[in-house]
Amino acid sequence: MITSELPVLQDSSNESGATDAVGLSMSMGEMEDPEVKGKKKRGRPGKQAPASNKKPRKSPTDKSVGVTRGRGKANGVAQHNGDGGDPVTLFEVVKLGKSAMQSVVDEWIESYKQDRDLALLDLINFFIQCSGCKGTVRIEMFRNMQNAEIIRKMTEEFDEDSGDYPLTMPGPMWKKFRYNFCEFICVLIRQCQYSIIYDEYMMDTVISLLTGLSDSQVRAFRHTSTLAAMKLMTALVNVALNLSIHQDNTQRQYEAERNKIAGKRANEKLELLLQKRKELQENQDEIENMMNSIFKGIFVHRYRDAIAEIRAICIEEIGVWMKMYSDAFLNDSYLKYVGWTLHDRQGEVRLKCLKALQNLYTNRELFPKLELFTNRFKDRIVSMTLDKEYDVAVEAIRLVTLILQGSEDALSNEDCENVYHLVYSAHRPVAVAAGEFLHRKLFSRHDPQAEEALAKRRGRSSPNGNLIRMLVLFFLESELHEHAAYLVDSLWESSQELLKDWECMTELLLEEPVQGEEMLSDRQESALIELMVCTIRQAAEAHPPVGRGTGKRVLTAKERKTQIDDKNKLTEHFIMALPMLLSKYQADSEKVANLLQIPQYFDLDVYSAGRMEKHLDALLKQIRLVVEKHIETDVLEACSKTYSILCSEEYTIMNRVDIARSQLIDEMTDRFAHSVEELLQEAEEADDDDIYNVLSTLKRLTAFHNAHDLTRWDLFGSCYRLLKAGIEQGSMPEQIAVQALQCSHYSILWQLVKITEGVPSKVSDSPHKQMVKSFLAVCQQCLSNVNTPVKEQAFMLLCDLLMIFSHQLVSGSREGLQPLVFNPDSTLQNELLNFVLDHVFIDQDDENDMRFPEMLHVFNCLLSLPQYYNDYGDIIKETLSKTRQTDKILCAKTLILSLQQLFNELLQDQGPNLDRTSSHVSGIKELARRFALTFGLDQIKTREAVATLHKDGIEFAFKYQNPRGPEFPPINLAFLEVLISSCFCCSHSYLEKFMSESMSERREDVWLPLISYRNSLLTGGDEDHMSVTSGSSSKTGSVRSKKGRPPLHKKRIEGEQTESSVEGSWMMRNDTLQTPGALQTPQLTSTVLRENRPAEHMPDPDSEPGSENDFMQMSWLGQQKMEEVNRKDRTGMNYIKSRSNQGVRRGLMEDDAEPIFEDVMMSSRGQLEDMNEEFEDTMVIDLPPSRNRRERAELRPDFFDSAAMIEDESVSKTLEFVECFVKI
Repeated sequence: MITSELPVLQDSSNESGATDAVGLSMSMGEMEDPEVKGKKKRGRPGKQAPASNKKPRKSPTDKSVGVTRGRGKANGVAQHNGDGGDPVTLFEVVKLGKSAMQSVVDEWIESYKQDRDLALLDLINFFIQCSGCKGTVRIEMFRNMQNAEIIRKMTEEFDEDSGDYPLTMPGPMWKKFRYNFCEFICVLIRQCQYSIIYDEYMMDTVISLLTGLSDSQVRAFRHTSTLAAMKLMTALVNVALNLSIHQDNTQRQYEAERNKIAGKRANEKLELLLQKRKELQENQDEIENMMNSIFKGIFVHRYRDAIAEIRAICIEEIGVWMKMYSDAFLNDSYLKYVGWTLHDRQGEVRLKCLKALQNLYTNRELFPKLELFTNRFKDRIVSMTLDKEYDVAVEAIRLVTLILQGSEDALSNEDCENVYHLVYSAHRPVAVAAGEFLHRKLFSRHDPQAEEALAKRRGRSSPNGNLIRMLVLFFLESELHEHAAYLVDSLWESSQELLKDWECMTELLLEEPVQGEEMLSDRQESALIELMVCTIRQAAEAHPPVGRGTGKRVLTAKERKTQIDDKNKLTEHFIMALPMLLSKYQADSEKVANLLQIPQYFDLDVYSAGRMEKHLDALLKQIRLVVEKHIETDVLEACSKTYSILCSEEYTIMNRVDIARSQLIDEMTDRFAHSVEELLQEAEEADDDDIYNVLSTLKRLTAFHNAHDLTRWDLFGSCYRLLKAGIEQGSMPEQIAVQALQCSHYSILWQLVKITEGVPSKVSDSPHKQMVKSFLAVCQQCLSNVNTPVKEQAFMLLCDLLMIFSHQLVSGSREGLQPLVFNPDSTLQNELLNFVLDHVFIDQDDENDMRFPEMLHVFNCLLSLPQYYNDYGDIIKETLSKTRQTDKILCAKTLILSLQQLFNELLQDQGPNLDRTSSHVSGIKELARRFALTFGLDQIKTREAVATLHKDGIEFAFKYQNPRGPEFPPINLAFLEVLISSCFCCSHSYLEKFMSESMSERREDVWLPLISYRNSLLTGGDEDHMSVTSGSSSKTGSVRSKKGRPPLHKKRIEGEQTESSVEGSWMMRNDTLQTPGALQTPQLTSTVLRENRPAEHMPDPDSEPGSENDFMQMSWLGQQKMEEVNRKDRTGMNYIKSRSNQGVRRGLMEDDAEPIFEDVMMSSRGQLEDMNEEFEDTMVIDLPPSRNRRERAELRPDFFDSAAMIEDESVSKTLEFVECFVKI
């Protein structure tokens, strides 16, 4: 059974004979038994006493050097051809991939038969070179040195300046190499499976080498050998499976022969079958012994490796073993490794776990063996549907779907509900996977024939009625009604047949329920109409809704054909059904607004091609009735849009629709003109009926004027009269004023369209110019209206028209429109500005009227105030960005002016004695900090602008002397604290111009702003010392090279002095550090080399290398990184030094048993904490927060992982700084 016990990893002694063979049918408890009788120990020949039945090795003089396929060797060392044309090593042959692996392996087998030592040496060098090592194992090393010594020697041959090796190199060639590498190993075992792998020499040597390499400190060795070992294991599993099949066949033949009667029984055949069965069993034992050595010697250590790629390889291959040879591997002893690794911190590894499990759950026959695993890890799998990595979440949902298909009882209702809501995810692959799950659970028909028969008995044309009802109920219960389009898109790939059943949907809406059916409620009908419209849109447009996907993609020919067919199908159906639906629901504004969206997805040629004009007339009649019955804006806009679509000039039905539209507008304009006259005549005596008549008609005309050119009906004149009367009399209802403003605005825009499309001769004499000026004047007067909606509408229209009729109107060779350009005067600017101040940026607790002299200054300052950031953050960022792009210097002056104005207001409120700890002062400092971040990280480009900001700030701080005398600080001196918050430095010499001699000697608290600001300038250095090369110097800390290696004889006292100076400078300025400029290059060691190296060869971990020039030429960020990386280096060296004194060899991870798990969910940590409690007594693993790089450093430094040389704290500080910049 599967337990929650994690394996207690034993000492990773990888010497030969360390692991014993066990049967594949044994449990893990048996597998960990150190001694199992009757099994041979695996070992490398020549390193132990040779067995009596082994052939003695040939002496060097007896060996003949074979040359095959252009590969030659001298003394066991691969040689290159003189012309350099043909590959001469296994590595080159496999890398180029020009030869078939079958022939390459066959040639190696021939060379092995001639001289197995030289052939194995070729294979050993193949693995070494595939790891990226430049060294070569010679025949003397192979015969006289232990594996550990060989690995240590090869470690010294690595290129220290590069962390790349073949498995990690980019490009198609190296991707192909990885495939060829894996194929070579598989073909090698397949070709050797009948003889060579049982000679107790080749496999022992290869497994021993790979086990040693997999325990190496060097990532390249560990990664390459783990991949090779796992592929070797996979090939052996295939051999074991074949042996098992042969054993079964032999056993059946033996039983059949033995059951024959005595006269017909062939004793010789029985003897042969017994002998064959015995040989197969011996071979099976040998293969099991090899697999056990690989599993216990490599897999159980490397599935928890510090490198995610290595862990992923292990999990991927164990999944292959369980699927390939389920009788031996598909049990709890192996499944538990996959279950535990579901908690891995890296999404890549979690993804491999899920895909491995998917391959198992796809086979229904394996479900009984997976039952315990499902019960134990089901909660974790369900929770992974919320994984922060979308790819992992998608595969988790698919796995849950497979579990559901295998056994519906395996998932509880709560488990299903956790997946249901993901159909509304903004990430489309997650939503589609959840839609597949939802389809399997709720919308798949279990007995299609019975359901179709039931539908026919009820008189229904479609059997999907119940499923559509269930879809509506699901949509309503999810309580996310505005996301109907997302639900439809999620189900589109799995439930298209259901979603395209528009006949069934209209049946449910139009026909009365038959016996056995319930009537749809009003809420259900609204939901069904909304879903139906969404399915129509999805079929007609053939792309996801807004918010899913990165835009419209190009459809394939098949998709395009499907789209055309669907569009024709829905058009033919709804041409007849839509008028009936509108007739039934014409009184319901919500339903009508949704139904009127359908015509925009029609293929309108069907009306004329199918001679369906009578259905068009019916539709136009229903739309007219809707217009006359409703005054809701969304319904009227839907009607207007429908008329606009039907009136397209490309269709032959345009004339018929245009006549109907003109008749409707004629009636409305006549009614509007008449009602306006009555209202203006009665003035203050107008009753509610008069007001309603004007308002209802004006709303309809405004909605139509938005999409249709109604200028020939001259609506502007009537609307202008209403607005003037309202201004003069002050009694116009606000709704009429709002609609009149909007309708007049549309009239002006349509007139402008006519002018721009034609060739105006005398625009200056055009009545359009006078119309624009009159309307702008009316809008300006409306800004002082007592009704807020009127003021807001006037403000919005003024902003739009001022933008439209600005200088950009004449761009694009339209100089003739110059007379229409309108520039607002100062009065209009001030009124617009005051509107923003009074109606947008208002504080409920502060009624102070904030007015500033420059409009740009006000806009930037107020938009940047933190209390408005949540509501207007996007406007803040865009406005500041545009201002900065226009002129950096002017932008800096604007920002400092904003800070000065806020500071002045604070002085007026609190007086000259400011409380520097108050929230108001902190608010100004926070604003200054945000202003500083807007300049970006490139101090060279922004240096002049920042210097301007500080210079203006210094001038402001010393502008007014204290009236009590020179011994008192200037009134605005506290403003220097605001400048400190901006995190930029200025010239100290410029500050000295304003300081007297007595000021520099002051130490009272009231002078603290000057002291702090002056110290910040002194610490940062004068502007003449600002390093232009700081960007390049900061990079030196990440370069690991032999050239910059510091001397090792520095004294400890020098390091202490350097550290004390750093601490002192840090107290003066937080963003300045003095750190060594060069980084010690760590020594490259394997496991054995690490332990056998004498202590005196280790560098002094307390030394502080570097020069004074390095200290002065580094930026703060570079110094910070250098200090952290150098500390990481010292920590790693100390760790290695302390480990060198231990007498027991251990693997890369077994000694400290650090966990590789973390909370990787998008939701809370509750479930993972429960898992932590279950595991707390097994592997000594808790589940801490993610500190990926630190955990890797604590495991052991990986000298070939460049990312491992970056300390977590320096990265986090950099990210915090960048995050602050992004937030502003």
